[in-house]
Amino acid sequence: MGDEHSLIPKDSFVFKLPKKSPLVLRMVVLMFVTVCAVYICSICLKQIGVVPSAGFLNVEVFEKPCPEPNIEPWDIPYVHYPKPKTYNREECSCNPVRYFAILSMQRSGSGWFETLLNNHTNISSNGEIFSVKDRRANVSTIFETLDKVYNLDWLSSASKNECTSAVGLKWMLNQGLMKHHEEIIEYFKTRGVSAIFLFRRNLLRRMISVLANSYDKDAKLLNGTHKSHVHSPKEAEILARYKPLINTTLLISDLKQVQEMTTKALSYFNTTRHIFLYYEDVVKNRTRLDDVQEFLKVPKLNLKSRQVKIHHGPLSQHVQNWEEVQKTLKGTGFENFILEDYRK
Repeated sequence: MGDEHSLIPKDSFVFKLPKKSPLVLRMVVLMFVTVCAVYICSICLKQIGVVPSAGFLNVEVFEKPCPEPNIEPWDIPYVHYPKPKTYNREECSCNPVRYFAILSMQRSGSGWFETLLNNHTNISSNGEIFSVKDRRANVSTIFETLDKVYNLDWLSSASKNECTSAVGLKWMLNQGLMKHHEEIIEYFKTRGVSAIFLFRRNLLRRMISVLANSYDKDAKLLNGTHKSHVHSPKEAEILARYKPLINTTLLISDLKQVQEMTTKALSYFNTTRHIFLYYEDVVKNRTRLDDVQEFLKVPKLNLKSRQVKIHHGPLSQHVQNWEEVQKTLKGTGFENFILEDYRK
C-alpha cells in the first residue's frame, strides 16, 4: 500500500535524545556514593580509635587500666600510680606507690633512720630537701617540690628503680612545715601522704648533738671537712672528743621550747594518717622498723645502716659543765634526761 494509506504517523518512530548526557548522570551518582562511603568509613575509624590526620593514620593506643588493688576501702586514697615525666615505669606502671614524709627535728636520728628505709629495695626517701630555702620560700614552691618528689621525678642517690613502692622525704619542723602547716595538712589529705613522726625522747642528748654538730661546722675536725654523720668508729671518736659547754641559764627554757614544738606538730598533723616513733625505741627494739614497713605496706626486710653513732655512753662524758647541768635539771620535769641511758 502507498504511504498515504498508512494509519501510523511517521513521527511516532522518532525518539528524542535527553538534553543531558547519561555520562554526566553516572558521574554524579558515583560521586554521591563515594562521599557516602568516605563518611561511613570515617565514623567506623573513629569508633575503633584510628584518626586520619594530614594524610596519615595515627593509631591511638588506649592504656589498659590497672587492676583494683586488694585493699580496704579506707586505704584507697593512699595508693597511687604516678606517671613520671623523666622516664617510663614500664612493667611497673601498675605497681602501686605510697607517699610519705618523715617529720622530725635536727639531730633526732632522722638521718640514721632514713638510711635504714633506703636500705629497703622498694623505698626511696630523698633526704632533707627543704634545707634549701628557695624550695620552701612559699606554699607554691613547697607544693611544686612535693609534686616532683611524689611523681617520682626527683632524682637523687636514694632514687630506686621503676618499681618503687614508697617514696618520700625528710622534713624538719623548722623548714616551713610549721609555718605553712594548714596548707601542708590539706595537701597531705588531698594527695594521700602519710606522716612518719620521729623525735628524740631525751632532748638533752639531742641538745648535746646539736651543739657538737654546730661546732664542727666551723672547726671541721675531720681533716678540714665537716660531717654531720659518719661511717667509721674512728671518725665518730674524733668528733666525740669535743665537749660542749651548755648554757644552764637558758637550758630549761630551751628544752621547753623544743618540747612545745613537738607537741604542737603532733596536734597539727593528728588528723593525717601517721605513725609516731621515738629514736630511742627504734635503737632498742628493731621490731619498730617492722611497724614502719607495715605502715608503708612494703615487704618486711632486715634493714641495715652504715652510719655510726657519735656520742656513746653516759652524758657526763660529753659535757664540760655536767655538774652544773645536773643541778639545773634536778627536781624539774626534765630530771629524767640526766638519768636515762641506752645503748646502740
